[in-house]
Amino acid sequence: MTAQEIEQYLREVGSELALQNVKGEICLYGGAVMCLVFKARPATKDVDAIFEPVKYIRQAITKIAEKYNLRQDWLNFAVRMFVVEHEKKVLFDFPNLKVYVPTASYLLAMKVSAARANTSDRDDIEFLIRELKLENAEKVFEIVREFYPKKQLKPQSRFLIEEIFEQK
Repeated sequence: MTAQEIEQYLREVGSELALQNVKGEICLYGGAVMCLVFKARPATKDVDAIFEPVKYIRQAITKIAEKYNLRQDWLNFAVRMFVVEHEKKVLFDFPNLKVYVPTASYLLAMKVSAARANTSDRDDIEFLIRELKLENAEKVFEIVREFYPKKQLKPQSRFLIEEIFEQK
């Protein structure tokens, strides 16, 4: 999905909520933020988000998936187990739907914590390091600790960050 498609689908989620006379909120994460906010990549395969009210937004997601022949989980809730308290900014303020995004620092902390192989995580991490003008690996680790103070960083995440700075 391109940034333009994601925005269109989210706008339609808001329209579906309006038909039910419901107001909702969605906070986006991952590739969708990299596309919409940072323009760091042209597309993403799905949209990671947390949202309320879950029941009504799930109904809207299903209708939009059917209308555009998308996967049923085009907007998915799987990221919720990794989300901790963080600052959010409004990206879209549609009549019945507010769409938020996290700060670049929070997104970096999430990406570094996950650092999955065979994904866009490395490219996203490198982009966010440049965006935040971080000069060394320790600055990245400080950001991760700020949001996830009790979480032990996986060795592969640590190695990835150190490798990124060695290659600069």
